[in-house]
Amino acid sequence: MFENLTSRLNQIFDQLRRRGKLTEADVDAALREVRLALLEADVHFSVVKTFLANVRERAVGAEVSKALNPGQQAIKIVNEELVALLGEPAPLNLSGAKPRVILLAGLQGSGKTTVAGKLAKLLRSKGERVMLVAGDPYRPAAVTQLQQLGERVGAPVEAGLNITPPELAARALDKAQKGGYTVMIMDTAGRSQIDAELMTELKAIAAKVNPVETLLVIDAMIGQEALNIAQGFRDAIQISGLVMTKMDGDARGGAAISVRSVTGVPIKYLGVGEKLDALEAYDPSRLSSRILGMGDMIGLIEKAEAAFDADQAQKSAARMMKGQFSLEDFLDQLKQMKKMGPLAQLMEMMPGQLGRAAKNIDPKDIEKNFKTTEAIISSMTVKERRDPDLLNASRRRRIAAGSGTDVQDVNRLMKQFREMQKMMKMMQKSGMRGLRGLFG
Repeated sequence: MFENLTSRLNQIFDQLRRRGKLTEADVDAALREVRLALLEADVHFSVVKTFLANVRERAVGAEVSKALNPGQQAIKIVNEELVALLGEPAPLNLSGAKPRVILLAGLQGSGKTTVAGKLAKLLRSKGERVMLVAGDPYRPAAVTQLQQLGERVGAPVEAGLNITPPELAARALDKAQKGGYTVMIMDTAGRSQIDAELMTELKAIAAKVNPVETLLVIDAMIGQEALNIAQGFRDAIQISGLVMTKMDGDARGGAAISVRSVTGVPIKYLGVGEKLDALEAYDPSRLSSRILGMGDMIGLIEKAEAAFDADQAQKSAARMMKGQFSLEDFLDQLKQMKKMGPLAQLMEMMPGQLGRAAKNIDPKDIEKNFKTTEAIISSMTVKERRDPDLLNASRRRRIAAGSGTDVQDVNRLMKQFREMQKMMKMMQKSGMRGLRGLFG
């Protein structure tokens, strides 16, 4: 997500940081580079023009010239203006009589059905009783796909043959009311383009169920065409929010920056992967930090809180600080990290130098190393994991054979583990002061 834009902006910011003083010419030169970077990232030209005018007005004034670090102050201004451009956070509206109905709209292939499953999982995790409705009778696999998703997330799916989507919506709402469901999410049919028939059907469904949210699902990969689609739907029906899907597959990401500003419709969620938990609530501040290469530590913490067993993590941390961290603890941490999502994606959320370094690593290499490490430790006995000093040459040969790796791989892992143990001891002695330099 935003890989190309982030890389270009980091180059520009590095040049600004190196300057002790910023002249008006320096600011203009930097903004020309920012302009090109944004346009190449598929940000709409009118959005770029307004954004740069706002940044320049602040960057050539006393706010920067009197700052102790002018370059850093200029970057701060870019961040603040980008947050303003991305708009205010817009939480999902779940007020009113139950069940609250969420209607999903969008073109064919935008990912509506998958979003329905992801949203159901998210809301169920917050204590909501969710019913899904398969309102797309025209795509053969749509009903089956939603039923499979519903089974995975634990939400019943209402479907029906020889019944129109508006009639199905009314029947489903009646069942949801009688069944005590608090949220009803309705998938709808998509078309290859915006047409009168599609809009008429959506209006008829909305009239039957009176949705609290009508979310337009847009594929971020289509670039600036997303603006035309959003405007087309907004002009025809009452859209309350946007869901941008496939954000993880778009290295440019300009559509997400432009669509909120151009259409005035708030973004509610971002789809950032194929897994059912890969749906993020839209947060302009966090998104801006990621675009500017500052990482997303809040996002990392939230993923960790969702994936890690708190008691187990606390025990591991206590052993770690006492220098008792074993390979068994290490394997447990790796398994819990795996639950947080693709490792390459997690590394890119790290701030500063760590995040920038992650972009130079092949994601396939990260996953391969992870699997190798897991296989090696899993091939050890419980005693060996708890006491790595037992690993003599013959044991290492046995572990290598059992894990399908070489003895060199086992030796490499043990070397890394010993270095980690040393670092833990140093942290303990220094009161963790050594961590301060990691996030520069």
